[in-house]
Amino acid sequence: MSLEELARHIGMDARTLRKWAERGKLPGQMVGGEWRFNRAQMLDWLQRTLHTLDELHIRNLERAMRRDSEDRIIGAFLALEGIELHLAAKSRASVLRELVRLAERTQLVYDPQEIAAALEEREALGPTALPRGLAFPHPRRPLPYATAEPLICLARVPGGVPFNAPDGRLTDLFVLVCANDERQHLGILARLAMMFSTDLADRLRAVETAPEALRLMLDTEEEFVAGSRSV
Repeated sequence: MSLEELARHIGMDARTLRKWAERGKLPGQMVGGEWRFNRAQMLDWLQRTLHTLDELHIRNLERAMRRDSEDRIIGAFLALEGIELHLAAKSRASVLRELVRLAERTQLVYDPQEIAAALEEREALGPTALPRGLAFPHPRRPLPYATAEPLICLARVPGGVPFNAPDGRLTDLFVLVCANDERQHLGILARLAMMFSTDLADRLRAVETAPEALRLMLDTEEEFVAGSRSV
C-alpha cells in the first residue's frame, strides 16, 4: 500500500504515518522515492502496538474498521457460554488451552487444534498481555474456517498467571478474539482497547457471575457507542 492508501485504510493522518515511517516506528520501505507498506506487516504492527497508541488513533482505527451495521460488535460475538470467571489455569500454556475449551462451549468452533496452534504462534511473536492484568489472546491472522462465526470469550483466572505483561504484573483477565477477516479482527481489538481504557477491568474483577459480566460488557459497549455518536 502507498502512504495515502494506508492512511485511508486505518483511519490515520498520512503526515503522522510518514513521520513514524521516517523514524523507523512504522514498518515500510522506500520504492522509487515513495513509501510502500506491506499489508501483512502492517497487521502485525498494529496488533503489537495498538495498546501504545493514543486514544484518538485507536478511535480512528476502530471507526475505519467498523462496518455500518456493526455498532455493537462485542455484543454480537460474546455469548454467555463464552464467559468463565473461574478459569482453571496456572500457566500461559494452560490459559491458552482452557480458552480454546471455553470457545468450544459456544458450539461455534470447527477446528480447536487450529485455534490453539494459532494462539501459540501469536504469543511466540510477542505477548498479547497488556498492563494492569489484562490480555487479548488472538491468532496472528483471522481464521475464517476455524469457527462458524466470529467469537469473543471472556475469562478470569483468580490470582492471575505470568503472561509476560509489559508491567511485570500477573494477568488475570483474558479476552479471546477469533475473527473471520482482517477488518473485523482489528475492529474488535480496537473496540476492546477503547472499552478497557475505562475502569472496566476492575469492575469485571468485582462481579460474581457470568451474566453480570456479560451485562457489564454490553453496557460498557453501549456507553462507548453512544459516546462515539456524539463526537
